[in-house]
Amino acid sequence: MWNRRLAGSTGLDSTWLGVDTIEDTAESNRRRSLGIPVHGERITRRNLPHWQMQGSTYLLTWRCRGAVVLSESERDIVMSAIRHWDRIRGYLYAAVVMPDHVPILARPLQHDDGVWDLADLLDSVKSDSAHQISNARTKQRDAKSTGDTIWQDERYDRWIRDDDEFAEKWQSVADNTVKAGLSLCSTDYRWLYLIG
Repeated sequence: MWNRRLAGSTGLDSTWLGVDTIEDTAESNRRRSLGIPVHGERITRRNLPHWQMQGSTYLLTWRCRGAVVLSESERDIVMSAIRHWDRIRGYLYAAVVMPDHVPILARPLQHDDGVWDLADLLDSVKSDSAHQISNARTKQRDAKSTGDTIWQDERYDRWIRDDDEFAEKWQSVADNTVKAGLSLCSTDYRWLYLIG
């Protein structure tokens, strides 16, 4: 399946694990507002720690806020927002838009002399899709409308360390709909994108 070498996939390095600078949210937001790309590695923390290493691939997952459930047309909006940035800010290997969460497998692309920040990538997707969904709900005067708050603020990200883990996470994204009972075969699910 995925037997090729991933760009930037390496084993854990004790030097890298010894990084003692963890950016707080304010510093991370300042860097992002200035468009400063990620060089080498960066660790940020909001509620969860976020580790980013230049050239690495990640499993990224974010959830809907509270009781928000995405309709079929809203899942179309989210998938469109994800695909919009493919090969512009990141390389998308796999994505699935579930009714209450979104897991993707992606690698940030080069930006200036570094790579795009994961937070920038996800903020673009989450912001664009949230605005479009909110506008659509407002137009429909949908009883389930929750205002502008579609997504939770936080995300889960997992740095993919080797080819075996990549294959496992790719398959996990692919199988998500079957495990959730949303389709009998993952390829039948309209909001699944797989490359490879």
